[in-house]
Amino acid sequence: MSPERLSQPGAEYLAQRHVQVYLEDALAQLLENKDEVEPQGSTAKFFAQYFASVSKGTHVLFREFGFVQITPHNRASFLKIFWRCFRTIAKNGDLLSMKEYHCLLQILCPDFPEDLTQKAARIVLMDDAMDCLMSFCDFLYAFQIQFYYSEFLDTASALYQDLLTGKNANTVIVPTSRSATSRQRQPPSDSSSQDGVDAPQFCQGLESLCERYRHSCPPVPLIGEILSSAPRVSFYGFLMALAKHPGINQSIGALPDRAHLLLDELLDKELDRLIAQLSTSSITHSPTSSCALISRDIARVASPRKCLATRRRPDLESDGSTEETDSSES
Repeated sequence: MSPERLSQPGAEYLAQRHVQVYLEDALAQLLENKDEVEPQGSTAKFFAQYFASVSKGTHVLFREFGFVQITPHNRASFLKIFWRCFRTIAKNGDLLSMKEYHCLLQILCPDFPEDLTQKAARIVLMDDAMDCLMSFCDFLYAFQIQFYYSEFLDTASALYQDLLTGKNANTVIVPTSRSATSRQRQPPSDSSSQDGVDAPQFCQGLESLCERYRHSCPPVPLIGEILSSAPRVSFYGFLMALAKHPGINQSIGALPDRAHLLLDELLDKELDRLIAQLSTSSITHSPTSSCALISRDIARVASPRKCLATRRRPDLESDGSTEETDSSES
C-alpha cells in the first residue's frame, strides 16, 4: 500500500479510484445476468469475478463507449486492449487509413465515436488529407493522448484559440469541458495559426487548466519541458510532442515504450497455451466438438465490417516520426 493512500481520507480515495462507478456497474451487470447467476447461487463469486476483470482491465471489452471512457482506468484498459489485439499490424508493417483504424476500434467498442478517431489522425497527418495512410505506431500514440486526455485537450484547444486572438493568459477565462467541446478543434488555416502562440503564455494557461483536471491531464513538469523547447508553438505541434514524449506515455501507464511496442510476452505465452490446448482437444475429442469450440471463439470476435485492405511498408522499424506515415496515397 502506497504512503499516499495512507495519507488520504477514505472518501477521497474512493472518489479518486471511482469505486462507486464500478459498484453501480457491478450491480447493473448482476441484475442483467441474474438468470445465469441465481442457479449457481453465488452472488459473491459474481462480484469477485467482476472486480477481478476490472483489475485485469478486461472489463471494458465490447462495452458501450459511455462506460469505456467513464474513468481513467477504463481508458487505460481500453488502450492496452487495442494495442494487444492489433499489434500485428505494426509487426506486418501495414499502413491503414483513419476509417480503417476506426473500424478496428468499433470491433472492441461498437459505438466508438468517429470524431475521436479523426482528431487522433489529425495529430499525425497535420495538414495532409485525412484519407492518407498511417503506421500503427504513429496512430496508436496519437490516439492514446487524444483518448486519455480528451476533455483536457478540447479545453486546451479553446485556450489556444483565445491566445491566437491576442488575449493575455492572465485574462483568459478557462472554459469548462462542455463549452470547449462545443468549440470544435480546427486545423491551422492561416499564417498566424501556423506561427503558433507564445509558448510561455500557453504554458501558463495550461498550468491553470491542470488545476481543474488534476486526474486527467499530463503532468505539469512534462508540459513545461515540452513548451520550453521553442519560443512559439502551434497546437498540433504541441499535440505531436505529447504523443512522442516517453514521460507522457509512462505517466498513462497503458502502452509500452516505442522500442518494445511489438513485444507482449504474457500474451504470446497465453496464445501458445491456447494453441496447445486446441491441438490437444482436436486429438482427444471428436471433430464436431472441436469445430464447435472454434466456432464459438470466432463468433465472439466476428465483425460484419469489411476486411481491411493490406498495405505494407518496407521498413518495419518505427522511431515514432511522421515520416513513417505514407502521405502520398489518397
